Amino acid sequence: MTPGLEAALQKMAAAQVNPAAQAIFAHHWRQLAAGATGLVREAEVEAVDRPERLEALDDPGVEAAEADRAALARTVIIRLNGGLGTSMGLHRAKTLLPVRQGLTFLDLIVRQVLAARRRHGVTLPLVLLHSFSTRADCLAALAAYPDLPVAGLPLDLVQSQEPKLLASDLGPVAWPADPALEWCPPGHGDLYPALFDSGLVDAWLAAGYRYASVSNSDNLGCVPSARLAGWFARSQAPYAAEITRRTPMDLKGGHIVRRRRDGRLILRETAQTAPEEMAFFTDSARHPYTHTNNLWFDLRAVGERLTATGGVLGLPLIRNAKTVDPTDPTTPPVIQLESAMGAAIEVFPGANVIAVPRDRFLPVKTTNELTLLRSDFYDWDQDWVPHSQGRTAPVVTLGVAYRLIAGYEARLSHGLGLRQADALSVAGDWRFGRGVSVRGRVELDQAGGLVPDGAVLEGPAELEGPAEPV
Repeated sequence: MTPGLEAALQKMAAAQVNPAAQAIFAHHWRQLAAGATGLVREAEVEAVDRPERLEALDDPGVEAAEADRAALARTVIIRLNGGLGTSMGLHRAKTLLPVRQGLTFLDLIVRQVLAARRRHGVTLPLVLLHSFSTRADCLAALAAYPDLPVAGLPLDLVQSQEPKLLASDLGPVAWPADPALEWCPPGHGDLYPALFDSGLVDAWLAAGYRYASVSNSDNLGCVPSARLAGWFARSQAPYAAEITRRTPMDLKGGHIVRRRRDGRLILRETAQTAPEEMAFFTDSARHPYTHTNNLWFDLRAVGERLTATGGVLGLPLIRNAKTVDPTDPTTPPVIQLESAMGAAIEVFPGANVIAVPRDRFLPVKTTNELTLLRSDFYDWDQDWVPHSQGRTAPVVTLGVAYRLIAGYEARLSHGLGLRQADALSVAGDWRFGRGVSVRGRVELDQAGGLVPDGAVLEGPAELEGPAEPV
């Protein structure tokens, strides 16, 4: 074993990282050392052509609707909840950020699950995949929902961690000034070894569950769906991914493509695309669908595969170049070894995709998307399901003053009226009052200023005046 890998594995063992995660790290380290880039070339793939669409499925009769409900009754809900939202300046779980009526992402996820239980008469266990940084705060918040736990099943799993590697020699970095910066998450592909080491798949199967619905916890559009559960059960596929039509908000998001050499469906992410091929990657005419990271899998098929491989599914390497301190480009260059949960689509022969309405994909990665979710563009029904206005959402682009949540809340603490908006671009330091609405395509320039209560912004904005200090 080479010194760099040996030192990294010793560090992981000392931190009690689970064995499957160590094996996956070693697998990716060897690929990296051999020169693997993880790149997927455009010439190697082709777009998914005419996928089955959820909206085109036959309307279920009474018998089919009951079959859908029965499939949902055998489904568990998994939400990835390890993100701290550091890109928005947060220092605890992103899902504890308020979204609607003072309710957080986590509140809304729980209420969606509880509403689905009542509506369909199913148990629908919820399991959160936490990181070490998000677990304590989120479990404390879940104490407000005593009816949420399902007897005999845990509410959460904890993902593993791995050392950042010095780009110079691929050994684990040492950073005494802040030892926490020596570690990084292994990407959401860590779900699979976490399931393997926990034994939870076997526990679910023993309790009568057969299917899993998985998504990111910052996507409140992925609500429990009997219709999709029924479709997946009838498909008899071991694995399926939800895809949706691309919009200008997600041209850099991952997408499912078909590998030419063997016909397998695979996931291609931005980090797996060569810079000179990004024009192909972001071309919505060439690749019209985006991957939602809403997944379905057959617990029996996944359990058998995990057992056969010792938890190592062999997901493609994602080589992520960073600096030790991601906020300081002068700190040493490092490499983070990651894998994507959705990449497991290539592991299972017979895996499938289904095109779903955009309302099932409402990710919040920046304050741009948060602004949209907090606006009146979405109506929320009694089951806490968000519904759009039946058209493409407006593109919101906020400047640097709004990037971190503290600055954002100081300038835009009230939801905007975006029902009639096509786009909103804010370059300067503007503070928004209550009841502000946008019509058409609006751009606010670098001048900055105050947008007064009740203002209607339409077309080119002509507001002037210095911004108030914040």
